[in-house]
Amino acid sequence: MIKRGLLLLTSVVATAPVLAGFAHAAADGAALYNTNCSVCHQAGGAGMPGQFPVLKNRIDKIAATPEGKKYLADVVLNGLHGSIQAGGVTYAGFMPSLKALSDDDIAAVLTYVASLSDAKPTPTITADDVKAARAAPKKSSELQAERSSLNAAHPIP
Repeated sequence: MIKRGLLLLTSVVATAPVLAGFAHAAADGAALYNTNCSVCHQAGGAGMPGQFPVLKNRIDKIAATPEGKKYLADVVLNGLHGSIQAGGVTYAGFMPSLKALSDDDIAAVLTYVASLSDAKPTPTITADDVKAARAAPKKSSELQAERSSLNAAHPIP
């Protein structure tokens, strides 16, 4: 009986890393968003008037181009400080960097937020998109310039 219990315990401990790796590989964008983003941007990307921009029905439009995907990854990795126009409203806020999250997790969050619209197909942001952005960190002023350039080419909603 002791041998059987020891064998069972050994098999559970041996499979735990495999199961943990599987759970990490299948990042849940909604859960990650709720944990890391919803305090400010609210449930379902509803935003908070005057403080945090609405994400629903906006991020999909920004992510529709490669430049937009890069910009979104840059914002999440580097944070954003200062005044921006979003959806016709001016926000003067602070978004912290979420660079502590993995590339897979950031990609999952951004893809989830892009899915909060009626647009089909939903744009997807990949871990490779995030990895490329991570390789070239940006200062706040550079993010503002990137946003202005993106807005001139493809108006940001």
